[in-house]
Amino acid sequence: MSYDYDLFVIGAGSGGLASSKRAASYGAKVAIAEHDLVGGTCVIRGCVPKKLMVYASQFSDMYQYAQGYGWGEVEPTFNWNKLITAVDTEVKRLSQLHISFLEKAGVELISGYAKFIDAHTVEVGEKTITADKILIAVGGEAVKPNLPGIEHSITSREMFLLPEQPKRFAVWGGGYIGVEFANILKGLGSEVTQIIRRDLILHGFDEDIRSNIQAGMANHGINFITQKFIEKIEKNEEELKVFLNGDDTEPLTVDALLCATGRKPNLAGLMLENAGVEVNGKGAIQVSLDSRTNQPNIFAVGDCTDRMNLTPVAIAEGRAFADTEFGHQPRFITHENIATAVFSNPEGATVGLTETQAREKFGDNIKCYTARFRPMFHSFTGSEEKVFIKLIVEINTDLVLGAHMVGKDAAELIQGIAIAVSMGATKKDFDNTMGIHPTSGEEFVTLR
Repeated sequence: MSYDYDLFVIGAGSGGLASSKRAASYGAKVAIAEHDLVGGTCVIRGCVPKKLMVYASQFSDMYQYAQGYGWGEVEPTFNWNKLITAVDTEVKRLSQLHISFLEKAGVELISGYAKFIDAHTVEVGEKTITADKILIAVGGEAVKPNLPGIEHSITSREMFLLPEQPKRFAVWGGGYIGVEFANILKGLGSEVTQIIRRDLILHGFDEDIRSNIQAGMANHGINFITQKFIEKIEKNEEELKVFLNGDDTEPLTVDALLCATGRKPNLAGLMLENAGVEVNGKGAIQVSLDSRTNQPNIFAVGDCTDRMNLTPVAIAEGRAFADTEFGHQPRFITHENIATAVFSNPEGATVGLTETQAREKFGDNIKCYTARFRPMFHSFTGSEEKVFIKLIVEINTDLVLGAHMVGKDAAELIQGIAIAVSMGATKKDFDNTMGIHPTSGEEFVTLR
């Protein structure tokens, strides 16, 4: 049977862009559909604009720290509109850049929502398109709990569009999105409260990472309300009144409330049932290791599969799919030992197993090496900032199972250490490595 395309990709985010260009490089005729700006969550309303705002938020501390090194006191001012405009301009520039990359690769971009007619046919607007293979790469979206007044809250999607900086800002949720935005707004001068239903933020991370980041955030002036959830929200003129559970809790009055309680695969409107594509109990597309759905010609990568929801993972999954199906180089991505970071203040990063995971797998046959110290940078700043590092080692094999860090440049350091962990480095390998002095990184190779 003849098809319009060898591959049709739904979603021009990280995974869709990577897979379409890689497939086209093998000579496949490829089209990609996108109803929003090209680039997906990461480029448009995720890691890229968020990291730019993280950079902006860090200057407030630097003005103060500089005084310890002999710089004169200054009275800085911050312009929210200038930052938001600059971020928006950069996002649009990157989106256009990705469009040009598609053009150079020979991938046709089709604007609009795509939905399935059958396993080989999709509809985009008034166009009906057939394809031999179809890849779903539609990502995820923020979700809000169903409670009175929730429409007055915002999600991460709207954070980059606020016309004014909220002076009083609340975050509901303790995941990395909520944690990062809490730190951003605090660094930019807002009064910030974070509401979490547990004792600690960042559920699923190593316990020491969680406690050290939360303590550091508290030292920077972020107020935590723990073991609470929101019952209702009321809007009063320009402010919000947030009511929490428990008779002993006073309502919280804020200018904006970020709802960061979770995300889900963005499958609405795809009409997956027309193609017979199965969705699992978590509301994600069910796939095998090679990203294939239950339909032999339909595949899915990235957040819509809810495996490991990180941009580099979606890119890797997309390229592995294209290599396998069009490059005749069968391979799939392992989701073990994937490094990740939280761009908070202090920053946190991790690779490999947490201590809890290691003990579940190896029992008492593990040993944890830790250090907590003041970084040299803060010798003159007067800050109480600390760096925390941790290696988790399996005693019998000496293998390093996990590496964790809280402190300045944690992400940059853990990225390098992730190579060693992925290659199966032992504690002896770390010990035999010369440190760079004086750095925080050298502590990883001097732990005893």
